[in-house]
Amino acid sequence: MAAAPVFVPVEEYLQSSYSPDAEYIDGQIVERESTMGENEHSAWQEAICAWFRAQAVSAGIRVRPELRVQVDAYGFLIPDVTLLDRNLPAEPIATHPPVAVIDVLSPADQVGRVMKKGERYEKMGIRTILIVDPEGPAYRYRDVKLEPLAERAFTLEGSLALFDLDEIAKLVD
Repeated sequence: MAAAPVFVPVEEYLQSSYSPDAEYIDGQIVERESTMGENEHSAWQEAICAWFRAQAVSAGIRVRPELRVQVDAYGFLIPDVTLLDRNLPAEPIATHPPVAVIDVLSPADQVGRVMKKGERYEKMGIRTILIVDPEGPAYRYRDVKLEPLAERAFTLEGSLALFDLDEIAKLVD
């Protein structure tokens, strides 16, 4: 018999630290399903950050790895990379819709979980939700669908930032 879920007040989640950081979904602490800390995941995350840091000022964005994003009153998700609008004030936890969120898939990720996160990001108002698979294509979550990227290079909605999967791949060390 499975144990009953343990509900945690949002205040307790926000005042606690987890290693690695955990997400908060509808009153429950949820460990992130990834291989963070493993070489391939880390290399892709760093390459994405490096790509966007190089254009951060000119594109009007801030680049944040593993930043908590409050998607709703009872939802705090932690994308691998969050791109924030430089014109908005910096916050300890993102409460305004980021320009984009990018997650790097790992073997432990499940499609259903990726879809649920995409739905919450979209409801928050995030216009660009990208999922990068180190083993295959990259995807865009939009309109409750996960689709392979039609273009490998494009400007992110609401900014001057350029996403270029081929150039990012060259930065993976």
